[in-house]
Amino acid sequence: MLANVVLYSYGTSLLGFTLLTLLVLFTRDKQISGLPAVAATLLTAVWAAIVVVSSLQPYPLLAPMQLAEVARNAAWLFLLLKLINSRLAGTEHFFASTKWLPWFCVGCVLVVAGVFGPLVLTGALPQMENSFYSVHFATWLAMAILGLLLLEQIYRNSTQQERWSVKHLCLGLGVIYAYDFFMYAEALLFRQLNGNLWQARGFVTGLTAVLIAVAISRMERPQTESKLYLSRHVVFHTVTLIAAGVYLLLMALAGYFIQYMGGAWGGVIQITFLVTSGLLLLVLLFSGQMRARLRVWLSKNFFSYKYDYRLEWLQFTRTLASGDDNVPVNIIYAMGNLTKSPGGLLWSRTEDGRFTLEADWEMAVPEKPDELRDLPQWLEQSEWIVDLKEWRQSPDLYDGLDMPPMINKISRAWLIVPLMFGDILQGILLQRESDLQPELNWEDRDLLKVAGRQAASHLAQYQANQALVNSRQFEAFNRLSAYVIHDLKNILAQQSLIVSNAGKHRDNPEFVDDVINTVENSVERMTRLMNQMRSGVRGGERQSIELGALLRETINERANTPPQPVLRVCADNVVVFADRAQLGTVFNHIIQNAQEAAGKTGQVTVELECADNRAIVWIEDNGVGMDEEFLQNRLFKPFESTKGLTGMGIGAFESREFIRALGGDIRVSSTPGVGSRFAVEMPVVPVEKTTVTRTGTGQ
Repeated sequence: MLANVVLYSYGTSLLGFTLLTLLVLFTRDKQISGLPAVAATLLTAVWAAIVVVSSLQPYPLLAPMQLAEVARNAAWLFLLLKLINSRLAGTEHFFASTKWLPWFCVGCVLVVAGVFGPLVLTGALPQMENSFYSVHFATWLAMAILGLLLLEQIYRNSTQQERWSVKHLCLGLGVIYAYDFFMYAEALLFRQLNGNLWQARGFVTGLTAVLIAVAISRMERPQTESKLYLSRHVVFHTVTLIAAGVYLLLMALAGYFIQYMGGAWGGVIQITFLVTSGLLLLVLLFSGQMRARLRVWLSKNFFSYKYDYRLEWLQFTRTLASGDDNVPVNIIYAMGNLTKSPGGLLWSRTEDGRFTLEADWEMAVPEKPDELRDLPQWLEQSEWIVDLKEWRQSPDLYDGLDMPPMINKISRAWLIVPLMFGDILQGILLQRESDLQPELNWEDRDLLKVAGRQAASHLAQYQANQALVNSRQFEAFNRLSAYVIHDLKNILAQQSLIVSNAGKHRDNPEFVDDVINTVENSVERMTRLMNQMRSGVRGGERQSIELGALLRETINERANTPPQPVLRVCADNVVVFADRAQLGTVFNHIIQNAQEAAGKTGQVTVELECADNRAIVWIEDNGVGMDEEFLQNRLFKPFESTKGLTGMGIGAFESREFIRALGGDIRVSSTPGVGSRFAVEMPVVPVEKTTVTRTGTGQ
């Protein structure tokens, strides 16, 4: 029995393809090949079984063996043609349709005739035996060549993704057909089969079952999942036992050959070798670190992942962006979904590098939540996720970690997850213990680290937005304060002018009336400024204003300051839509600057014209003028002034911003030593569509 090599050789094929048939039956609903794969693997197992049975008989069962081999080859060739058909679908290629099916049937008939015809004819015409056997072996050789050609076409016409799933099938069947090609080519040459090649053929075919199994397991439709799973722990320990058995077997064989080849030293070398290998095996088996690394390696490379990362990431990002604008709470909730944690606390980094409690969700806040001690520094350096249950059992695993007492006092505290933004620790997340996920594996930790970095970027953006909002609020308040102070400066200038003239004109009734009007106007303006400070809003409601009347009122206010402005109105009933007080302030400011630039002996001219539904107010003086550099870079820049400490430098900027808000603009032309000319342009409103507010005394 031990000398029956064919029995063990083809028994290996029988075992391998029987298991492969079971695998295909379990997964055939997912296979691109479907039933042809079942038929091919089953017929290969039947072929091997017939050879095994034949090896136990006094005479070989030649006809059943050859018929089974023809059926095996035909099934594999049909499977390969189906795969080619699926890859060429939609093209005009011959194999893209079912036109090849009748030719395949004709080919099967010719193969049967080529295999069995010579055997029948040899009995009738023994003198033609050599020629008949040439046809016989040539038929087997042709099938092997056809199989190799089809494998080449499959691989050549496959995409990069398809090659990933089909390459092991091409390799496995390629070995079978290449071996058959070599065996039958030699038989064709010498008119007989090589006995050694025939006996080893079973072992070779059995080994290819592993490659074909890998290929069939990869040829899955993406929308379905496997229904057959094995426990990671069961497979790990099974692989460990098998590996140990194979290891010892190899070592024993190596020792046997050492003894056989070693002469007098063979026994000593064998004993030394076996003891050394046994010690090495014990070290590997009892090394916790090696077994842990092996378990992770098996999980990463031989199992489908625990998570569907596309769905997990979509849900995670959706949770971060959902709900209200409370990003810290969203971070706790999104990270908790990954570990099934029902609550958590989040600390965030402040500008000075400290960490303060930012948010809490379904978890009690400790009495002193900001006493984290050296925990942030340790997390930033290590980037480790701290499992508090593991830390309490084995604190040595977390080298150098000094846990703050505040953390230990928190009920059901479980995980501490660092939220890393680049190399900086942006936040610290403490998760509450989960009843649904009692422990973490390597995959959970990897997912938490990646999600933590995404959450850290959201937290950093949230803090930047908060800082920007605060900055804009202060900026708006400062700008409003600057405008108010500028207006107060103008009011103060009016009051100062009254005080300086009071000694000369106190007995003049007209002067007293003018003082009363000026004070009344000042009180009104200061009241309006106080209301603006309370509300935080600059200006009042817009209304329709007759521009000529507003200019007359403004010039009357500036009449007591030399040189007195001269007004020319080229168009009547020019109406604009604006806040009356602010628009008057704009003209007052520009006219005042023109008076100061022209000096007491100079000239200031104000002219109103209207064209193409646009009103233009020209304010011109013959004063000192401004150079081009000042016009381009300093005139409308806030807090730039040519008046030294007496000017604030925001009047021109405020005036242009207000006019632009109305849909207009302010243009300036100036020449040093000649004077300046301001053009205030605004859109006008048709008089018949508005209720005009007339102001001023009218001239």
